[in-house]
Amino acid sequence: MIRLAVRVRGEDAELVLAQLLELAPSGVEEAEVGGGVVEYAVYGSPGELPQLPDLRAAAGEALVEVTTSELPDDWGERWKRFHRPVLIESPEPHGQERASRRIVPGLHVRPPWEPAADRRDVEEIVIDPGQAFGTGAHATTRMCLELLLELVAEGERRGALLDVGTGSGVLAIAAARLGFEPVLGLDNELESVQAARENAKVNGVELQAHSFDLRRERLPTIGGAAVPTVLANLLKPLLLGLARSIEQAPEDLIAGGLLAEQVDDVVGAFEESLNMREHQRRTSCEWAAVWLRSGE
Repeated sequence: MIRLAVRVRGEDAELVLAQLLELAPSGVEEAEVGGGVVEYAVYGSPGELPQLPDLRAAAGEALVEVTTSELPDDWGERWKRFHRPVLIESPEPHGQERASRRIVPGLHVRPPWEPAADRRDVEEIVIDPGQAFGTGAHATTRMCLELLLELVAEGERRGALLDVGTGSGVLAIAAARLGFEPVLGLDNELESVQAARENAKVNGVELQAHSFDLRRERLPTIGGAAVPTVLANLLKPLLLGLARSIEQAPEDLIAGGLLAEQVDDVVGAFEESLNMREHQRRTSCEWAAVWLRSGE
């Protein structure tokens, strides 16, 4: 079995991924390798893998490196070691906030082969990453979950929610577990839509998931009204496009997928287009996520 890996610049990664999935429609593995670089990998025998010239053309100027490696016979089990459980603690109130904040559960996100947390104060979320998705361990996904818990802790501002770029559905499933309803996950890739639906069933939550092209379509409404809460764990170019395409500002928007130096540009775009303001920000190494709110 061969592993064929393509490393690209993080700011162009989502656009490259769309091209790579045309060459490897069964899915690719994604990993953060540091320094603003993302690695996509596909597996198969030599005759099953995409051709190197095609891969280089798909990655274009974003390409950093292409590598191949031969895997041991037990690679089908070894890849599971890279997907570890993630515990997102419930936010801790401080000072005068203690009386006004809601007590919310933490989130324990794990692949199906890992045991449940031995705690009553967490919601268990099981995500099967296959070999094309993560389980929530990526820094930006984790920070989006942290901000989602903060949003719930601040009060009753729940209701309909959109998860744009839902992937495996982890953010949408967490939102449904925390009381948002209805929840709609949108993604450009049919494999993601199917994965989100299947993971929702495993977790016993109601989740609609549909194919959606952010570059060509307007965000849908639910019941004819703008959706009050939007999650968007996307890369900077797509977030800038989202800021331009939303017709009516949501009450709350949590944006991830950003390098730390990109946050101010994204915040500025949503402020200019929709009069939304930064409410909270999270950073972890070179990555960041931000919570924007209307009317602040």
